[in-house]
Amino acid sequence: MSDQRRAASERAGSVSARASEPTTGVVGTPFKPKCILVTGGAGFIGSNFIRHLLAADRSVRIVNADCLTYAGNLENLADVTADEPRYTFAKADICETATIVALCHEHGIDSIINFAAESHVDRSIEGAAPFIRTNVQGTLSLLEAARACGNLRFLQVGTDEVYGTLGDEGLFTESTPLDPHSPYSASKAAADHLVSAFGTTYGLPVIITRCSNNYGPFQFPEKMIPLMINNARQNKPLPVYGDGSNIRDWLHVEDHCTAIHAALCIGRPGRVYNIGGNSERKNIDVVKTILKFMGKPDSLITYVKDRPGHDFRYAIDATRARDELGWLPMTKFETGIEQTINWYLSHQNWLDHVTSGTYREYCEQMYAKR
Repeated sequence: MSDQRRAASERAGSVSARASEPTTGVVGTPFKPKCILVTGGAGFIGSNFIRHLLAADRSVRIVNADCLTYAGNLENLADVTADEPRYTFAKADICETATIVALCHEHGIDSIINFAAESHVDRSIEGAAPFIRTNVQGTLSLLEAARACGNLRFLQVGTDEVYGTLGDEGLFTESTPLDPHSPYSASKAAADHLVSAFGTTYGLPVIITRCSNNYGPFQFPEKMIPLMINNARQNKPLPVYGDGSNIRDWLHVEDHCTAIHAALCIGRPGRVYNIGGNSERKNIDVVKTILKFMGKPDSLITYVKDRPGHDFRYAIDATRARDELGWLPMTKFETGIEQTINWYLSHQNWLDHVTSGTYREYCEQMYAKR
């Protein structure tokens, strides 16, 4: 068993145990999945979740539907595909409803977890159309497939960015009005509304999770933490938007996976669950932490023109997840960031592969002229 799969197993055992226990209050009837359709499972969070679930539940089967766009990489699951008969990969576009329905019938799918999304704010500012297609039309297609296959349990993996921005104080709760400020977050808010509407109108058993910023192994290095690690290892400039004072709540991806598993198994249909890491940090402080750990000078930091409509602060109130799912983040940021840096430095071949070609052109376009 790989180190990543062993860690997933150690973190996840309590979720399956809780799913078999009687529940009270507002928590839903325990759900024991037999075969899950995971969309976008070759991406960052999806691949970590597949690894987590296979270690946590020895009876579950998983079908990974991914169309392998630039951030989808089957290398993220190389250790799973080599020796796991309970795992199946299907190259598929979530916007093709008939294809999804056929996969569900073929494999006896009983639940869908939708990780598939265009997710990078900067790319959405450059061009919104792919975000509308994947995040809105794709979600609609999956919901229609879930209905067509007998009202399958449906979990939508969302983002705290749909809430907009916070000032110096306050936290996002599940009742915070949606106020998206980028084409990306607008597309995710639209998808959440569709999911909620299908639950209300058609009785589809839907659950929405909204997470804070994730970090950890296998994250595509257009996102801040792996971008900074990758540039620092090559002694390249580290581009920081504005003055770096924007604040994010950082959630280790393994903690996020545990929360999604709990929400699927014991969450109440129709509910939204905020998932946060309790680790607020200024962007510039995160960058300096990375440089310090890697023994690199702060002089590598390059301040660039700020992103249009850049939200100032995100912070999650995850009380509902704690009270209803028994979930808490287990990874302190100081521990998680050290583990993450070490992972990237020990997987430089993976980094070199995913950052070749068009990725370099993209970085040149996004940062060199700011």
